[in-house]
Amino acid sequence: MVMAKVFTIPIPPMLGRKRRERTSDPRYVDGQRLLVEAMRYLAQADPVANRGAIELLSEHVRTRFRMTDSPLG
Repeated sequence: MVMAKVFTIPIPPMLGRKRRERTSDPRYVDGQRLLVEAMRYLAQADPVANRGAIELLSEHVRTRFRMTDSPLG
């Protein structure tokens, strides 16, 4: 079995460079909030029938929120 070789090229950190302050985009945060509200509504209406829709919406929330916070629980 032939395996490919992986080469890594280390890059030294730039110590003099200032880090850019991280700020949230309010549109992104509002969109995430809207998705969470939609999941809550679907879970309250009929959690069993809406499970597929809730899972689909939760895929978009995973980047900012913990998946342990389930709207069904």
